[in-house]
Amino acid sequence: MKPDWPLLFRVGVVLLATTLAYTSCGALMPGQTGPVSTGGTGPGVTADAVKVVFIGTDLGKTASMTGFKQPDVGKPAEQVKALETYVNAHGGIAGRQLQAVYREYEASNDSPAAETTLCSQITQDDKAFAVVLTGQLQSNARPCYAQRQTLMLDATLIADDQATFTRLQPYLWTASFVEYDAFATSFLSVLRKQKFFDGRDRAGLVAADTPANHAVYDDIVVPTLRPAGVTVTVSWIDTTSLSSLNTGLSQAAVNFRGKKIDRVFFLGGARIAPFFMTAAVAQSFTARYGISTFDSPSFMVANPGLIPAEALKDMVGVGFAPGYDVPDSKLSFPDTDAEKNCQKIYADAGITFPERQNARVAFGYCDAALLLQAGAKDLGDNLNAAAWAENAQKAAFTTAAGFGGETASRFAKGTGYRVLKYDAACPCFTYEGPVTGLGD
Repeated sequence: MKPDWPLLFRVGVVLLATTLAYTSCGALMPGQTGPVSTGGTGPGVTADAVKVVFIGTDLGKTASMTGFKQPDVGKPAEQVKALETYVNAHGGIAGRQLQAVYREYEASNDSPAAETTLCSQITQDDKAFAVVLTGQLQSNARPCYAQRQTLMLDATLIADDQATFTRLQPYLWTASFVEYDAFATSFLSVLRKQKFFDGRDRAGLVAADTPANHAVYDDIVVPTLRPAGVTVTVSWIDTTSLSSLNTGLSQAAVNFRGKKIDRVFFLGGARIAPFFMTAAVAQSFTARYGISTFDSPSFMVANPGLIPAEALKDMVGVGFAPGYDVPDSKLSFPDTDAEKNCQKIYADAGITFPERQNARVAFGYCDAALLLQAGAKDLGDNLNAAAWAENAQKAAFTTAAGFGGETASRFAKGTGYRVLKYDAACPCFTYEGPVTGLGD
């Protein structure tokens, strides 16, 4: 089959423009500032108010450039205002009024320099106590906030591993999503239980070339699959340029084809999975694929011109965020008490969502605001990142955007998953089985 070079170029552009640094999560610069006191108040805290910046990541220009379909997520600025009103009517933040500031960030302009500018605006101009991240993907972003002692509530679908959370503690948290190492353990376990590797002595792995992915490969993938007699051929993808990206994806397909590999799975997110599938078709290669929420399942279904139908067949893996995984026809909306609570908060402000996917940004904001409130309970004059972190580890909290939260977790409140499968009759992805604790 002749390669569709215009499509591959378009794929490369969007990957670099919007999700390049999803794959840089393990290459963060050191962000610890040394021992942090649990006494006194942090930046952005006054006797009466707590300033928190909610970032909205604008994907409109990128979608227009590429033609790729993205769900309408409503008006984030209005959603932030609704949360401010709710929190302040229900005790505020440690007895103070939440002062919520909304800042829009253009995804197509993402770069290390742009992230530094944004960080400076939020930490120096706004002097925020906390920031809610929604797509700040460059490797310098999170260390910048940590170095300036600004609490981060990460609502970005990014593969933060335990080493990253530990390095940046007490500043980095996610109220919605998962810790990467626990995810990887469950992902491999599910693939094995679903007999993904049965009858095979080899499999392919496509992963961004990052420290986090190398660690997962060495510590989880090899110890899990080698005893099962499965040899993994890894294609480490260099995402630093359009040329290296396209070359890496195409070469991976050629290598797998040459080794007669017909089972391929992915690490690191960044939508590398759907873009690999496009490149693979150009190289006359396809396989059965193991995928997860990190690989944007709903994006694959919403963009049939990008993802070949044969690539979707029999996909299986792990899902941990329904708004990114399955349609409402496969999981009623709202479903959990946490979803119902966040939906009601917005409904009381006159904000409604046609489907769960339209609420996925709003629910990330809601999770962040409610975890911020729960972690600040009873802190009084000691509202700072370190004291908040001690409270947040013990706080009763359940995520609306993901699964779990009821069980103890140091930094990530998304603690559960469900088996995820592609259903050709739908066509869509669907869940199977109960919510299971990550790492089990």
